[in-house]
Amino acid sequence: MPTLVPDPATGDVRLREVTEDDLPILFEHQRDPVANRIAEFPARGRDAFMAHWHGILSDEAVICRTVVVGEQVAGNVVCFERYGVREVGYWIGRDHWGKGVATRALSELLGLVDARPLYGRVGKDNVASIRVLEKCGFRVSDEAIGPTDAPDDGVEEVLLKLDGRDLVRP
Repeated sequence: MPTLVPDPATGDVRLREVTEDDLPILFEHQRDPVANRIAEFPARGRDAFMAHWHGILSDEAVICRTVVVGEQVAGNVVCFERYGVREVGYWIGRDHWGKGVATRALSELLGLVDARPLYGRVGKDNVASIRVLEKCGFRVSDEAIGPTDAPDDGVEEVLLKLDGRDLVRP
């Protein structure tokens, strides 16, 4: 796989620790109705969002970073354990879509995480997010991870797996 090279259109994409000042911006990102529809993930109310993020920030097993483009908070990336495996996730504000920001941010996060395999879950219709994971070396997996008796929320997911052989580094 080729190494990702900086794209002048995205400016400098970098990761840094999440701060309390980032949370209102990240809250607004996750309220975007277009993003919610594409991600097939409902927005949380302010209190629920803040409680969720304070839980993330207090969990030493979670690696989370704010994605910064230039000097602007563009989103977040995270690696966490669920169902006994490590998963990655990301949410990028719509102003930064289509510019390679998610791919570069996820690639940077992968450099911080030694654990393999890693997994990503995406709604099957979220083609752009599936492509981000694939650009970072993830491949569609037919493994069954998680409870098989989970309530049906109507969202069909694709599970992608990174086993380390195809890792793309920025």
